Amino acid sequence: MHGVLVVDKPKGITSFDVVREVRRALGVKKVGHTGTLDPMATGVLPICIGDGTKIAQFITEATKSYDATLKLGATTDTLDADGKVLETRPVPPITREVLEAALSKFRGAFQQVPPMYSAIKIGGKRLYELARAGEEVERQPRNVTVYELTLRDFSADEVQLSVTCSKGFFVRTLAADLGEALGCGAHLTALRRTQSGPFVLAQALPLADVIAQRQAVAPRIVGLSDSLKDVPALHLTEAEAARARHGGVVEVAPSLTGVLRVFEPSGALLAIADAVKGRLVYRRVLTRED
Repeated sequence: MHGVLVVDKPKGITSFDVVREVRRALGVKKVGHTGTLDPMATGVLPICIGDGTKIAQFITEATKSYDATLKLGATTDTLDADGKVLETRPVPPITREVLEAALSKFRGAFQQVPPMYSAIKIGGKRLYELARAGEEVERQPRNVTVYELTLRDFSADEVQLSVTCSKGFFVRTLAADLGEALGCGAHLTALRRTQSGPFVLAQALPLADVIAQRQAVAPRIVGLSDSLKDVPALHLTEAEAARARHGGVVEVAPSLTGVLRVFEPSGALLAIADAVKGRLVYRRVLTRED
Protein backbone atom coordinates (compact mmCIF):
# COMPACT_ATOMS: atom_id res chain seq x y z
CA MET A 1 0.00 0.00 0.00
CA HIS A 2 1.43 3.34 -1.10
CA GLY A 3 -0.36 6.68 -1.13
CA VAL A 4 -2.67 8.77 1.03
CA LEU A 5 -5.69 7.60 2.99
CA VAL A 6 -8.08 10.42 3.91
CA VAL A 7 -9.40 9.74 7.40
CA ASP A 8 -12.30 11.51 9.09
CA LYS A 9 -10.67 12.06 12.47
CA PRO A 10 -13.04 11.63 15.43
CA LYS A 11 -13.14 13.98 18.40
CA GLY A 12 -11.15 13.27 21.54
CA ILE A 13 -7.98 11.68 20.17
CA THR A 14 -4.71 13.05 18.81
CA SER A 15 -3.53 12.90 15.21
CA PHE A 16 -0.78 10.49 16.30
CA ASP A 17 -3.48 8.25 17.81
CA VAL A 18 -5.00 8.06 14.32
CA VAL A 19 -1.60 7.16 12.83
CA ARG A 20 -1.15 4.40 15.40
CA GLU A 21 -4.62 2.96 14.73
CA VAL A 22 -4.11 3.01 10.95
CA ARG A 23 -0.68 1.38 11.29
CA ARG A 24 -2.14 -1.37 13.46
CA ALA A 25 -5.22 -1.90 11.28
CA LEU A 26 -3.31 -2.10 7.99
CA GLY A 27 -0.15 -3.78 9.25
CA VAL A 28 2.01 -1.13 7.59
CA LYS A 29 5.11 0.29 9.29
CA LYS A 30 5.53 3.54 7.33
CA VAL A 31 2.55 5.71 8.28
CA GLY A 32 2.41 9.44 9.05
CA HIS A 33 -0.04 12.33 9.16
CA THR A 34 0.15 15.66 7.32
CA GLY A 35 -0.67 18.45 9.73
CA THR A 36 -1.87 18.04 13.30
CA LEU A 37 -5.50 18.32 14.30
CA ASP A 38 -6.16 19.08 17.97
CA PRO A 39 -7.92 16.35 19.99
CA MET A 40 -11.10 18.46 20.01
CA ALA A 41 -11.08 18.81 16.22
CA THR A 42 -12.62 16.41 13.70
CA GLY A 43 -12.54 15.97 9.95
CA VAL A 44 -10.06 15.61 7.10
CA LEU A 45 -6.73 14.12 8.19
CA PRO A 46 -4.62 12.84 5.26
CA ILE A 47 -2.62 9.80 6.39
CA CYS A 48 0.44 8.95 4.28
CA ILE A 49 1.10 5.24 3.84
CA GLY A 50 4.27 3.56 2.55
CA ASP A 51 5.87 5.72 -0.14
CA GLY A 52 3.16 8.28 0.57
CA THR A 53 5.35 9.44 3.46
CA LYS A 54 7.81 10.76 0.87
CA ILE A 55 5.34 13.49 -0.15
CA ALA A 56 3.96 14.27 3.33
CA GLN A 57 5.77 17.60 3.56
CA PHE A 58 4.16 18.85 0.34
CA ILE A 59 0.66 17.95 1.53
CA THR A 60 1.34 19.66 4.86
CA GLU A 61 2.06 22.91 3.01
CA ALA A 62 -1.36 22.92 1.34
CA THR A 63 -4.29 25.25 2.03
CA LYS A 64 -6.79 24.09 4.68
CA SER A 65 -10.51 24.76 5.21
CA TYR A 66 -12.47 24.55 8.47
CA ASP A 67 -15.91 25.02 9.98
CA ALA A 68 -15.59 26.56 13.44
CA THR A 69 -17.89 27.43 16.34
CA LEU A 70 -16.89 30.12 18.85
CA LYS A 71 -18.30 30.85 22.30
CA LEU A 72 -18.33 34.53 23.18
CA GLY A 73 -17.87 35.92 26.67
CA ALA A 74 -15.21 33.58 28.05
CA THR A 75 -11.48 33.03 27.49
CA THR A 76 -9.51 29.85 28.25
CA ASP A 77 -5.82 29.05 28.64
CA THR A 78 -5.83 26.75 25.59
CA LEU A 79 -8.08 29.08 23.52
CA ASP A 80 -10.60 26.25 23.18
CA ALA A 81 -13.20 24.36 25.21
CA ASP A 82 -10.64 21.84 26.48
CA GLY A 83 -8.92 24.50 28.56
CA LYS A 84 -9.47 26.20 31.90
CA VAL A 85 -11.68 29.30 31.90
CA LEU A 86 -9.54 32.35 32.67
CA GLU A 87 -12.06 35.15 32.47
CA THR A 88 -15.72 35.82 31.70
CA ARG A 89 -17.07 39.10 30.36
CA PRO A 90 -20.48 40.36 29.28
CA VAL A 91 -21.20 40.03 25.58
CA PRO A 92 -22.31 43.25 23.87
CA PRO A 93 -25.28 43.23 21.50
CA ILE A 94 -24.18 41.26 18.43
CA THR A 95 -25.38 42.06 14.93
CA ARG A 96 -24.22 40.84 11.53
CA GLU A 97 -22.80 44.29 10.84
CA VAL A 98 -20.76 44.23 14.06
CA LEU A 99 -19.41 40.76 13.31
CA GLU A 100 -18.57 41.51 9.69
CA ALA A 101 -16.69 44.64 10.72
CA ALA A 102 -14.65 42.61 13.21
CA LEU A 103 -14.03 39.76 10.76
CA SER A 104 -12.73 42.13 8.09
CA LYS A 105 -9.51 42.49 10.13
CA PHE A 106 -8.77 38.77 9.71
CA ARG A 107 -8.96 38.43 5.94
CA GLY A 108 -5.93 38.46 3.68
CA ALA A 109 -2.28 38.29 4.75
CA PHE A 110 -1.28 39.28 8.28
CA GLN A 111 0.81 38.12 11.22
CA GLN A 112 -0.52 35.77 13.88
CA VAL A 113 1.04 34.86 17.22
CA PRO A 114 0.81 31.07 17.79
CA PRO A 115 -0.79 29.89 21.04
CA MET A 116 1.21 28.54 23.98
CA TYR A 117 -0.71 25.27 23.76
CA SER A 118 0.70 24.19 20.40
CA ALA A 119 3.25 21.72 19.03
CA ILE A 120 5.64 24.45 17.88
CA LYS A 121 9.15 24.00 19.25
CA ILE A 122 11.12 26.76 20.97
CA GLY A 123 14.50 25.96 22.45
CA GLY A 124 14.02 22.26 21.71
CA LYS A 125 10.76 22.00 23.66
CA ARG A 126 7.20 22.05 22.40
CA LEU A 127 5.18 25.03 23.55
CA TYR A 128 2.46 22.89 25.12
CA GLU A 129 5.11 21.23 27.31
CA LEU A 130 6.20 24.63 28.59
CA ALA A 131 2.58 25.72 29.06
CA ARG A 132 1.77 22.63 31.12
CA ALA A 133 4.78 23.43 33.31
CA GLY A 134 3.32 26.87 33.96
CA GLU A 135 5.73 28.73 31.69
CA GLU A 136 4.86 31.30 29.07
CA VAL A 137 7.47 32.34 26.54
CA GLU A 138 7.55 35.01 23.90
CA ARG A 139 6.36 33.72 20.53
CA GLN A 140 7.31 35.41 17.31
CA PRO A 141 4.36 36.28 15.05
CA ARG A 142 4.18 34.29 11.84
CA ASN A 143 2.96 35.28 8.41
CA VAL A 144 -0.38 33.67 7.61
CA THR A 145 -3.07 34.17 4.98
CA VAL A 146 -6.83 33.83 5.24
CA TYR A 147 -8.21 33.33 1.75
CA GLU A 148 -11.86 33.10 2.75
CA LEU A 149 -13.63 33.88 6.03
CA THR A 150 -17.40 33.48 6.04
CA LEU A 151 -19.90 34.18 8.80
CA ARG A 152 -22.28 31.22 8.63
CA ASP A 153 -24.52 31.92 11.63
CA PHE A 154 -24.58 33.58 15.04
CA SER A 155 -26.61 34.00 18.21
CA ALA A 156 -26.31 36.16 21.32
CA ASP A 157 -23.14 34.38 22.47
CA GLU A 158 -22.09 32.02 19.67
CA VAL A 159 -20.56 32.49 16.21
CA GLN A 160 -20.17 29.95 13.43
CA LEU A 161 -17.52 30.56 10.79
CA SER A 162 -15.97 28.91 7.76
CA VAL A 163 -12.33 29.69 7.03
CA THR A 164 -9.87 28.77 4.29
CA CYS A 165 -6.31 29.53 5.29
CA SER A 166 -2.62 28.89 4.76
CA LYS A 167 -0.41 26.40 6.51
CA GLY A 168 0.39 27.37 10.10
CA PHE A 169 -2.85 29.24 10.77
CA PHE A 170 -4.46 28.62 14.17
CA VAL A 171 -8.26 28.82 14.22
CA ARG A 172 -8.07 28.83 18.04
CA THR A 173 -6.08 32.05 17.86
CA LEU A 174 -8.62 33.50 15.43
CA ALA A 175 -11.36 32.73 17.97
CA ALA A 176 -9.45 34.47 20.77
CA ASP A 177 -8.49 37.46 18.62
CA LEU A 178 -12.03 37.89 17.33
CA GLY A 179 -13.30 37.82 20.91
CA GLU A 180 -10.90 40.61 21.82
CA ALA A 181 -11.97 42.60 18.77
CA LEU A 182 -15.57 42.32 20.02
CA GLY A 183 -14.52 43.29 23.54
CA CYS A 184 -15.86 40.21 25.29
CA GLY A 185 -13.34 37.44 24.73
CA ALA A 186 -14.06 34.12 23.06
CA HIS A 187 -12.83 30.56 22.68
CA LEU A 188 -13.25 27.75 20.18
CA THR A 189 -15.88 25.12 21.01
CA ALA A 190 -15.94 23.05 17.81
CA LEU A 191 -13.65 22.65 14.80
CA ARG A 192 -14.11 20.46 11.75
CA ARG A 193 -11.57 20.40 8.92
CA THR A 194 -13.46 20.16 5.66
CA GLN A 195 -10.52 20.23 3.24
CA SER A 196 -6.75 19.80 3.20
CA GLY A 197 -5.17 20.52 -0.17
CA PRO A 198 -6.99 18.37 -2.74
CA PHE A 199 -8.59 16.18 -0.07
CA VAL A 200 -12.21 16.85 0.93
CA LEU A 201 -14.53 15.58 3.60
CA ALA A 202 -16.64 13.61 1.11
CA GLN A 203 -13.73 11.23 0.44
CA ALA A 204 -12.76 10.78 4.10
CA LEU A 205 -13.20 7.35 5.66
CA PRO A 206 -14.28 7.27 9.33
CA LEU A 207 -11.52 5.90 11.53
CA ALA A 208 -13.90 3.27 12.90
CA ASP A 209 -14.35 1.91 9.35
CA VAL A 210 -10.59 1.77 8.81
CA ILE A 211 -10.25 -0.31 11.96
CA ALA A 212 -13.24 -2.58 11.35
CA GLN A 213 -13.16 -2.97 7.56
CA ARG A 214 -9.57 -3.32 6.38
CA GLN A 215 -10.72 -4.58 2.99
CA ALA A 216 -12.50 -1.27 2.39
CA VAL A 217 -9.31 0.73 2.75
CA ALA A 218 -7.22 -0.21 -0.30
CA PRO A 219 -9.66 1.21 -2.91
CA ARG A 220 -9.76 4.49 -0.97
CA ILE A 221 -6.01 5.10 -1.02
CA VAL A 222 -5.09 8.03 -3.28
CA GLY A 223 -1.93 7.59 -5.38
CA LEU A 224 1.09 9.87 -5.00
CA SER A 225 0.44 11.84 -8.17
CA ASP A 226 -3.27 12.43 -7.48
CA SER A 227 -2.40 13.46 -3.92
CA LEU A 228 -0.53 16.41 -5.43
CA LYS A 229 -2.91 17.09 -8.30
CA ASP A 230 -2.94 20.83 -7.57
CA VAL A 231 0.78 20.95 -8.43
CA PRO A 232 1.56 21.57 -12.15
CA ALA A 233 2.98 18.64 -14.11
CA LEU A 234 6.14 18.36 -16.21
CA HIS A 235 6.70 15.30 -18.43
CA LEU A 236 10.29 14.37 -19.25
CA THR A 237 11.87 12.56 -22.15
CA GLU A 238 13.69 9.31 -21.41
CA ALA A 239 17.07 11.05 -21.59
CA GLU A 240 15.92 13.75 -19.16
CA ALA A 241 14.36 11.19 -16.84
CA ALA A 242 17.62 9.20 -16.76
CA ARG A 243 19.40 12.28 -15.45
CA ALA A 244 16.63 13.26 -13.06
CA ARG A 245 16.56 9.80 -11.42
CA HIS A 246 20.05 10.55 -10.10
CA GLY A 247 19.42 14.22 -9.33
CA GLY A 248 21.17 15.32 -12.51
CA VAL A 249 20.74 18.56 -14.40
CA VAL A 250 17.52 18.89 -16.38
CA GLU A 251 16.96 22.13 -18.27
CA VAL A 252 13.48 23.60 -18.64
CA ALA A 253 12.03 26.68 -20.27
CA PRO A 254 13.29 29.83 -18.47
CA SER A 255 9.70 31.05 -18.22
CA LEU A 256 8.75 27.99 -16.15
CA THR A 257 8.74 28.70 -12.39
CA GLY A 258 7.45 27.23 -9.15
CA VAL A 259 7.04 23.72 -7.79
CA LEU A 260 6.32 20.90 -10.27
CA ARG A 261 5.36 17.25 -10.36
CA VAL A 262 7.97 15.65 -12.60
CA PHE A 263 6.90 12.56 -14.53
CA GLU A 264 8.67 9.66 -16.23
CA PRO A 265 7.84 9.03 -19.92
CA SER A 266 5.78 6.07 -18.61
CA GLY A 267 3.57 8.48 -16.63
CA ALA A 268 4.97 7.51 -13.21
CA LEU A 269 5.73 10.29 -10.75
CA LEU A 270 9.52 10.69 -10.66
CA ALA A 271 10.16 13.75 -8.51
CA ILE A 272 8.94 16.94 -6.92
CA ALA A 273 11.09 19.86 -8.04
CA ASP A 274 11.23 23.63 -8.42
CA ALA A 275 11.88 25.26 -11.75
CA VAL A 276 14.57 27.87 -11.07
CA LYS A 277 16.35 29.86 -13.77
CA GLY A 278 15.79 27.26 -16.44
CA ARG A 279 16.72 24.19 -14.39
CA LEU A 280 15.04 21.72 -12.07
CA VAL A 281 16.00 21.98 -8.40
CA TYR A 282 14.86 18.76 -6.75
CA ARG A 283 12.93 18.70 -3.52
CA ARG A 284 12.38 14.94 -3.58
CA VAL A 285 13.31 12.24 -6.09
CA LEU A 286 11.04 9.20 -5.87
CA THR A 287 12.25 5.71 -6.68
CA ARG A 288 8.95 3.82 -6.75
CA GLU A 289 6.12 4.22 -9.23
CA ASP A 290 2.77 5.06 -7.67
